[in-house]
Amino acid sequence: MKTYVITLSKRFPTGHNRAGDLTFFHEALSNALHNTEATLTVDDADDTSIKIYERKIHTIRANYPLWAKRIAEVERGEACLSIRQWTGKPYRSKQVEIARMTKEDGIGIQRLEFVSGKLGLPRIGIVYQRKNEIALNDGLSFDDWESWFKNYDLTQPMAIIHFTQFRY
Repeated sequence: MKTYVITLSKRFPTGHNRAGDLTFFHEALSNALHNTEATLTVDDADDTSIKIYERKIHTIRANYPLWAKRIAEVERGEACLSIRQWTGKPYRSKQVEIARMTKEDGIGIQRLEFVSGKLGLPRIGIVYQRKNEIALNDGLSFDDWESWFKNYDLTQPMAIIHFTQFRY
């Protein structure tokens, strides 16, 4: 069976207004997949216990046509998704798998477009969506989400890859 990899960032990337801070995507994904109200984690900077309440029910990726083809294979049972996280610096450290998902998990995809290439006008199909809701479902505040995608080409359709049965 083919395996497609999606890597979630452990820390906000260089260029983000919170560069270097922990994203807690792993914990937010765990909350979504296991329907938990909060995941306890330890901030590795100062060993402080933190309860993570966010849920990461999807991820947004560039190159919609590529991801549409891959997710179609997952939906047909021909492939699976390996959700991973870097152990250290991205592209310079090992990855650890945090979830393996198949068609039984509710994997799906939706085409996300931004009208006039503006982040504030997201549309899925013909329906305009609330940008704050998309950001929260991606495991981020709107400010963090906006900073994350500020350098993307928003004139091209993006893929919302769903980890649960939820769809917009």
